[in-house]
Amino acid sequence: MLTEETKNIVKATIPVLEEHGTEITSAFYKHMFEQHPELLNVFNKTNQKLGRQQTALAQTVIAAAKHIDHLEAIIPNVNQIAHKHRALEIKPEHYPIVGENLIWAIQHVLGDAATPEIVDAWTKTYGVIADVFIKMEAALYDEADWQDFVSFKVVDIKDESPDIKSFTVKSDVVELKPVKAGQYITVKVHPEGEDNDALRHYSICSVDTSHGLKFAVKRDVAGDAKGMVSNYLHDSVKVGDELLLSAPAGEFLVETDNKDIVLISGGVGMTPLMSMLQAEVDTRNIKFIHSAYNRDAVPFKDEIKKLHNHENVHFYFNYSETAGRLNKEKLSKIINGNEEIYMCGSVAFMEGMLEIFNDMGIDRSHVHFEPFGPKMSITV
Repeated sequence: MLTEETKNIVKATIPVLEEHGTEITSAFYKHMFEQHPELLNVFNKTNQKLGRQQTALAQTVIAAAKHIDHLEAIIPNVNQIAHKHRALEIKPEHYPIVGENLIWAIQHVLGDAATPEIVDAWTKTYGVIADVFIKMEAALYDEADWQDFVSFKVVDIKDESPDIKSFTVKSDVVELKPVKAGQYITVKVHPEGEDNDALRHYSICSVDTSHGLKFAVKRDVAGDAKGMVSNYLHDSVKVGDELLLSAPAGEFLVETDNKDIVLISGGVGMTPLMSMLQAEVDTRNIKFIHSAYNRDAVPFKDEIKKLHNHENVHFYFNYSETAGRLNKEKLSKIINGNEEIYMCGSVAFMEGMLEIFNDMGIDRSHVHFEPFGPKMSITV
């Protein structure tokens, strides 16, 4: 338990954290990797280059400070991070390393302003937060379909669009269970010429595992931060090759009530929503809204064609090449405000949609989302 004095000290640091949070977390990651280069086998280098991981951690630290009297308020975000940690095989022994380097970064950036009282308060607070993560992740490890990374053989590869491939995999040592719609798997590879392993999360695009576990990968070719793993999977992995996977994870799941739902995706964000569509199409009404550059860029055309005339689903496609981006006017004609909304896409896509929903007066509690990037880096 934290004393009132400790809580008051932490709350008093909020303005400083808001001003220097990303500077602190950037220093933290740099120092931690210098001291523990083995952790480069776990962390996403692309998110590091783009600053997403630093922003997400800074937002998490600030949220903890703001809710220090009621830390249960940040449980939804902690839960999302805990699923990622379990998928990456983060273990309790990693937390002291993180804590030591985070406190170092606070002292390094704030200098004399990081008084012994502030350092002590944040050391104690980190211990409480770490304990929450460790307990939540222990439960997730117990629930996992398998432990650690297991070898799977690639049994099928399909071009879903010009830049998206789906991979179907099977294992000789794991009996696949039905997956929960909206979950993802984590792939571990070591591309030739790289110093470290690379781990990436990819959404499962089918709840049917009778022919294997199916996930989709978009080739990331954006600038200097192009995706190392996605390009490796697209260019180097063939049918018959082996991939290391950890068990399905994620809390981006459809709620069990019978309300109508709206599925909104941008680009490869369609992937987890396809599994939701398959799981829910026979039980409730669904509006599926997808935004793509043009018709050729739409993935999963075969699956969409099979369900196109289903009485419970209505598809809406927005092609930005000719029609511009999704906006309030377009969405207001489709969404009535009484549905539960599930959406997935890039961080920029998510932020744009959330701004539109705010303008439409849609209650945020009815909006569920999964960005391709750290969720706490969403700032809307």
